[in-house]
Amino acid sequence: MTTRTAKPGADERLARTSLFRRLLNRPELGSAGGVIVVWIFFAIVAGNQGFLTLKGSATYLEVSAELGILAIAVTLLMIGGEFDLSIGSIIGASGMITTILSVEFGWSIWIAMFVALLVSLIIGFVNGYMVVKTGLPSFIITLGTLFIIRGATIGITRVITGRTQIGHLDDAAGFGLAKTLFASDITIGGANFPISIVWWMAIAALATWVLLRTQVGNWIFGAGGAAVAARMVGVPVNKLKIGLFMTTAATAWLIATIQAVSFTGSDVLRGEQREFFVIIAVVIGGTLLTGGYGSAVGAVLGALIFGIVKQGIVFAGVDADWFQVFLGAMLVVAVLINNYIRKRASEAKR
Repeated sequence: MTTRTAKPGADERLARTSLFRRLLNRPELGSAGGVIVVWIFFAIVAGNQGFLTLKGSATYLEVSAELGILAIAVTLLMIGGEFDLSIGSIIGASGMITTILSVEFGWSIWIAMFVALLVSLIIGFVNGYMVVKTGLPSFIITLGTLFIIRGATIGITRVITGRTQIGHLDDAAGFGLAKTLFASDITIGGANFPISIVWWMAIAALATWVLLRTQVGNWIFGAGGAAVAARMVGVPVNKLKIGLFMTTAATAWLIATIQAVSFTGSDVLRGEQREFFVIIAVVIGGTLLTGGYGSAVGAVLGALIFGIVKQGIVFAGVDADWFQVFLGAMLVVAVLINNYIRKRASEAKR
């Protein structure tokens, strides 16, 4: 099959690439097909139970948004060749810092949120610094910090409050504006769409622009695909990776803030297992575990598949215990599809 065409005598570097080949080279191709398949499936199975309504759409978009915000940042990190398993524990810690400082010590919620953000960024910095300085796999480093942060969150919260759950965040000074920015709804056709969806789309647009239109985006792909070569051409690989770890920590803070303000309180175990769901969404979105390949759009689609399936089985009346079966199956299928697409893309280049 012909994938490239050029006029006789023309520079082959200016030859046009066929649409088929361009599609094969896109990381999100498989996940785009996955979104279509799962949506059609639940539209048929659960269409009469509310799945096709605007309110039904709002439910799975809300689930997708909270996962998708994290997935976008983790995608950038994984394209750069690293993992972050500590984001789930950062969610719990960050939410608790905001709530304890606001409720127990009477601070303004905005000052409390700033302190929580600062702590989250420090954790991200430490993760990145340890990875680049020790040379140990980021999987091991962040697995260790996951348990350290979660254990410290539980222990410190019990010492201060004697509990593991704290409420009444809505009594804190400045809560009204915080709710508008992080937990308000946008009403469309009688359905309430949470503002977290807007955050999700804005972050996705920013990440896509960074990856495709900036020098930093080229650095991220280079650091994940060939770190040694990237260093040789002047890419600050260590600083870049530390910055990416801080980015994932910042999005964990954002999710913690959205949840704390939405539920007017925090739980030390909030965010538990979130890191694994995020990695699954990222892989479903077409990002390679080995780095150097992926897209923010793929992360959006991977999170959307997650949300559709999680809420779709509820609309279909299926026991929610089966969700993890669906999730594991989707992960395996996504990896197989992505491998097939990459092989076809490699063949098309020959």
